[in-house]
Amino acid sequence: MVLTSMHYLYMVMVVIILVIMLMKKDIVIPCIIGIFAMGYLYSGSIVVAVQSIFNTLIYAGNEFWGIIVIISLVVAMSKALQEVGADVLIMSPIKKVMVNQSMAFWAIGITMMIISWLVWPSPAVPLVGAVLLPAALKAGLPAIYAAVAMNLFGHGIALSSDFFIQGAPSITAAGAGVDVTEIISASVPIWLTMSVVTVAVAFLMMKRDLKKNPQLYVHEDEMEASEAKVPGKSAKAIAILTALAFILDIVAMLKLKLAGGDATALVGGTAIIIMLVTVLTSFNLKDGLEITVDYIKKGFSFGITVFAPVIFIGGFFFLGNQGGATAVFGEGAPGILNEISIFLSENVQMTKLSTVLTQSAVSIITGLDGSGFSGLPIVGTLAYTFSNVIDINMAGLAALGQVITVWFDGGTVIPWAVIPVAAICNVNPQDLARRNLIPVLCGIAAAIAISMIIL
Repeated sequence: MVLTSMHYLYMVMVVIILVIMLMKKDIVIPCIIGIFAMGYLYSGSIVVAVQSIFNTLIYAGNEFWGIIVIISLVVAMSKALQEVGADVLIMSPIKKVMVNQSMAFWAIGITMMIISWLVWPSPAVPLVGAVLLPAALKAGLPAIYAAVAMNLFGHGIALSSDFFIQGAPSITAAGAGVDVTEIISASVPIWLTMSVVTVAVAFLMMKRDLKKNPQLYVHEDEMEASEAKVPGKSAKAIAILTALAFILDIVAMLKLKLAGGDATALVGGTAIIIMLVTVLTSFNLKDGLEITVDYIKKGFSFGITVFAPVIFIGGFFFLGNQGGATAVFGEGAPGILNEISIFLSENVQMTKLSTVLTQSAVSIITGLDGSGFSGLPIVGTLAYTFSNVIDINMAGLAALGQVITVWFDGGTVIPWAVIPVAAICNVNPQDLARRNLIPVLCGIAAAIAISMIIL
């Protein structure tokens, strides 16, 4: 594998973007410049380079549209529930558990983990956000750390193991050429070590930040929650209906084996129905026709506002993926991230330490596009390749790659991948990604350390 000028340009732009991100500045402009530069370098045409900016945004918009819609619909539903005071009744039983910030952090995180295990994080985000987030904010948990808990427990702990649906280990196992049960079994000590260390560091960071400045993260939603409306006559029935509807959604997901987009669609449709029932039972029909449109406008206004810059950011990084590059540049476009990973594997001298570090580096690099499981076939295949070169546990090495890849690629430290949680918690996605970064890096270091012992 030989790297070309396209690969080097992409890597330089990634470094520039990461540096600007660490400086806490917006990265939309460098992403646009990166898209233009890659379009020109690939085609040699200014016209094509200009067109590639628009085509990249269209591709990224299509990738994000499902998330935009589900977030917008849940926000619209939440507006309706707040208007009649049903949200107060929904959160009232949870108050018994969320008695303080610490309990709220663990309660929202563990709930997110359990639901994510059963139905994956994408539908779990609106479920948990709609029901538990108001209670967590009411208990004093800062919105940014509610988002951290949802991210780390859902997109990290649950998705990197994927014990129940087994999507991630199945893909990894296929790449490594072993049975999925071997990957799951080998992943447990690595997954557990990383999960415990990551969450512990995040929790300690939260306690430290709150001790330094208890008012540092006062969020406007907390103020809204404290001024929630007194429940109306229909609020109790609507609150029961809302809780029951989402419970039935979970049952349906398990019984019909719905996951990913199918499960998200069920949650989105349920949110629409709840909003309509709330409006039609709380207002007269004439007013309800207007109010429904108003809630939908507010929901989509929120969703589009949050996602507008992310489409530019995600667009650049999607170009590193084979699918994104082909969609924008046409057939024959390079899969930059995959090819960089292969280059590393071919040019690093193999020892146990270098093998573990290379597998970890490849896992991180392939996770930079933040698209989900795109790196899993690569780390599975590399584990098989490396095990033929040196004496190392192939299933364990593949499991290490899976755990690290999903923590990165699944949506904990990539700003455009944390958008669903950031949107539902109404926090800045770049702030959320930065808040997750140190705990995740500590967890990766711990995973590498345990891998050196057990592989």
